[in-house]
Amino acid sequence: MLQQLLQLIQKFWDPWIIFGFAAQFVFFLRFAVQWWVSEKKKESVIPVAFWYLSLVGTVMILAYSIRQKDIVFITASILNAMIYIRNLSLIHSKKKAEKIVVNPDDGKAESTVSEVSNN
Repeated sequence: MLQQLLQLIQKFWDPWIIFGFAAQFVFFLRFAVQWWVSEKKKESVIPVAFWYLSLVGTVMILAYSIRQKDIVFITASILNAMIYIRNLSLIHSKKKAEKIVVNPDDGKAESTVSEVSNN
C-alpha cells in the first residue's frame, strides 16, 4: 500500500504530468471567466477571453497529448483549435468592421462601418 502511494506521488511529479494538469487548469479557467463576466453583466455572455483561454488550453493539451501519444486527444484538440480560431477570427472581423469611419472632408467621425453599409 505504501509502495503504491509512493509510486503515485513519484508519477505526479513528472514534469509532463504537471504540464497536463496546468493545461487542464487553463482550460477550466475559461469557464470561470465566462461565469464571472456573466455574473458581472447579469446575463449570459461569452467574453473574448473565453476563446483565448480555450485556444491556449487546447494547444497545451495538444502538446501533452502528442507527448503521451494519445490519438483521441490529439484529434479532439486539433478540431477544437479550429473552432476557437474561427470564433476569434469572426470576433476580430466584426471589431474591424465596427471601427469609426472618418469623413475625409472635415475629419470628423460620422458613423461606424456597419452603420454606413446599412444606409
